Parts: sequence; C-alpha cells; structure tokens
Amino acid sequence: MPKVTVENLSKVFGKKEEQALKLANEGKKKSEILERTGATVGVNNASFSVEQGEIFVIMGLSGSGKSTLVRLLNRLIEPSQGNIFIDGKNVSKMGKEDLRNVRRKEMSMVFQNFGLFPQKTILENTEYGLEIQGMAKAERRERAEKALDNAGLLAYKDQYPSQLSGGMQQRVGLARALANDPEILLMDEAFSALDPLIRREMQDELLDMQEKMNKTIIFITHDLNEALRIGNHIALMKDGEIMQIGTGEEILTNPANDYVEKFVEDVDRSRVLTAENIMDRPTTLKIGKDGPNVALRRMEQEGLSNMLVIDDSRKLYGYVTDSDTARAVKNHEKNFDNILRTDIPTVQKDTLINDIFEVIHDASTPVAVVEDGKLVGIIVRSLVLGALAKDSEVSL
Repeated sequence: MPKVTVENLSKVFGKKEEQALKLANEGKKKSEILERTGATVGVNNASFSVEQGEIFVIMGLSGSGKSTLVRLLNRLIEPSQGNIFIDGKNVSKMGKEDLRNVRRKEMSMVFQNFGLFPQKTILENTEYGLEIQGMAKAERRERAEKALDNAGLLAYKDQYPSQLSGGMQQRVGLARALANDPEILLMDEAFSALDPLIRREMQDELLDMQEKMNKTIIFITHDLNEALRIGNHIALMKDGEIMQIGTGEEILTNPANDYVEKFVEDVDRSRVLTAENIMDRPTTLKIGKDGPNVALRRMEQEGLSNMLVIDDSRKLYGYVTDSDTARAVKNHEKNFDNILRTDIPTVQKDTLINDIFEVIHDASTPVAVVEDGKLVGIIVRSLVLGALAKDSEVSL
C-alpha cells in the first residue's frame, strides 16, 4: 500500500465553487472557469500516490497550484472535492481531533521562510512543536538536541536565529520538523530563498538525511534541476492540473505533451541522465571457454580493437587487445593468462553522464558499466555525445 494516495483532489477559491467544479470536471480550462464563474481553480482533479521512503517532487511555475496542493494534504487548505489517504486512513474525512493528531505526529512541514522565532534560542525553536504537544521538558529537550545533532547544529543550540546564516536557519527549520519524528515531511519551496551554493548543500544534506532516516518526503519546487536532482518521482503541474508524473529520466526522454517538452528543453542532460540510460550491449569473451584464436577472429569480424572478458555469471575480469591477442596466437597460447589487462575503467549504472566525462576522456578503452561486479553494459564516447545531442545543439 502506498504511504500517501490522492484521488481526484480539487480546490476552488471563490463563491461559485459548485459551478466551477462542474466545469472543471467537464474538462474546462482554468481561464475559462474564471471568466464564467469568477472562481479560481487552484487544483484540478489531482491524483497520485507516494511510496514509503521516497522523495516525491511536485513542481511547476508560479500559479501552477503546487503550493496549494501540498497544503491540501494536511488540510491547511480544505479540499473542494477528492480524497487524501495516509496508510489507508482518509484524512479528508477526519474530524478536528484526528486531524490535529495527524499534523502533530504523522506530518511535519518545512516552509521557505524558515518560520523561526527570533526571541527563542535554536534549541527552543527546535523543541517548540513538542512543547505545544505537551511533552515533558526533559524528553522534548533530548529529542530536540538529537535532531540538532543530526543536522550538525548542536553546538549552536544556545544561539539565536539572527546569529546564523540563511542556510543554517533552514537547517534549524528542518531539524524542528524532524524532532517530531514524523512519517511524512512536507517541504514547500524549502530551499528557494537560499543562495545557489547553500541551496545545493541543503539538497545534499536532504539526500544524506534520507539515506539514514528513510522518511516519506513531498517536496515542492519551481526549479526543474532541483526536482531532477532529489526526486524519485516528479509531478509537473500547470494551471492546477498535473501534466505528467514520472521519474526524471521518463519526463526528459518521453514528455507527455508539448508543455512538458517545452518545460524540460533547456535541462542539462549530463546532470540527469545516467550510465544506464546510454550504455550499449557489449561484445564479450568468456574466460575458460574462449581463447586467443576465437578472440582474434571475433575482433576481426566485428572491427574491434579490444574485447571485454567475463565469466558465465558476467563477472568482469578485464579485456584483451587485438595486438596482444595476435601475439598470443602466434605463440600458440590457449588462454588469456598472459594477455588479460585489468586497467579498464568502470562506473555504476546510476553514475551521471556529467561524471563520466572525465573517466572516458582519459580512457584508452570503452568504459564498463557494472553492478555488484557484474558487467551490464559498455559506454563509448559516441554514446555520451549522442545523448547530449538529443537535448540541444551542444558544442563539445
């Protein structure tokens, strides 16, 4: 079962809500509904699911409905129609007390503007949510200190927000949200106000934290590069509607419509696509089965100057070259023992193309793509350049 499931969720702002919803359900666009009713459709029939432990990014330009959507999830904004399920429990039908418990214990929210109290210390800010829950002072202090320690801020616990940088203040906001030990973390443009370098550091910290804590995170952003960098799945919105949901690779390589295609056309693919997206199936030799004669014949037939050597389980042993193989044939050698080379560069399937450039630039052989020591593919320079050329006219 998904951790979060959203079904046909809509929000209309204005007096003629019922009429606007009827028009929206008939497929009318946001601008037409506004003209005919004076009501604004903030979110229009949004449906998606979020698995336990994933970072699900909702993104779009200003006015797309992304921030409204995240506030519908914890009912800071009341839905006009639709259902929100957390672990199968319908949040949209909950009474005030049950909803309050969900907000306090199952969901925490991190905002763009940090939301810290200037008169409270960093520790007092971090334990604030626990304090309003009525938690005993000793327990809430212990949990707040642990959260600050995880964020690398424990040494600053007695300082005040004004004494910290913007990035550090945002880390306090994140620590405060995590002090509640929520199962779901809602982050609304949490890094948008930060300088680019600090923003990237915060993205790294979020990914590191996720590895250790395995929270379910719903992250709102207007920045496609940020979405592609941190999201397991991305929902791209326009005018209150979800245009496409998919992985970064799916959205880049198979946009659902012209809007999505236009939205992603300027993305630097080298920072999104991975080795798995561009690797080719390699021609290989089997150690213990093939020998120099077979190797030389196959290289001549296929026009190759070298070939990779694996075993029956696809474990990578190395490679042999045409010149070494020809010499071994001349010397009547029956195996690869004297000619096997092991200096072949390797990368993992999830290595970004951007990180493959340096590896392949210095390599005299193709780059092997491995998983758990087993060969799964191969990358040559033309594959890297071809992948980038599909995105835009790139001068290399």
